[in-house]
Amino acid sequence: MKFLYHPDRKHISLAGVLYALGDPVRLEIVRLLATKGEHCCADFDFAIAKSTMSNHFKILRESGILLTRKEGTLHMNTLRREDLEALFPGLLYAVLLSAQPLQICRDKSIV
Repeated sequence: MKFLYHPDRKHISLAGVLYALGDPVRLEIVRLLATKGEHCCADFDFAIAKSTMSNHFKILRESGILLTRKEGTLHMNTLRREDLEALFPGLLYAVLLSAQPLQICRDKSIV
């Protein structure tokens, strides 16, 4: 089983979080997780390559924004709200408040 790296709370940096949120696709992933709750990677049917999506999830996970757990063959993703709020109060709320939905999904059922 492949190890999924998640930084400890003390290793999450503002620069890393802002970098991860600076990409429109990653911001849309975070927005959808914030509104819909936990989802597996396969639920995000964006019109981009699977390898690109995997890289987006890796960046979000390694920056400390997402927590990914394996459930069988699925990778279930949730936001690390408590950690982000403790480190950067109000940041996630402000980012999500200003985020506009992107029209990058093939299947509109998740949006």
